[in-house]
Amino acid sequence: MQGRVDKSNPIGRVKCVVNTCQYYESGDRCVASAIEIQGPNARNTDNTDCATFSPRH
Repeated sequence: MQGRVDKSNPIGRVKCVVNTCQYYESGDRCVASAIEIQGPNARNTDNTDCATFSPRH
């Protein structure tokens, strides 16, 4: 998903505390327009992954 997500239309209701991500905004907000969560057959949060994460440059 990296490269396909932009900040022009943030979904606004997603809390994110990963301040090293390019979609992080102060106040613990995710400003990506879409989020992709991976982890087929996950049984707990340790089995999931935010594929939208992209390191801040």
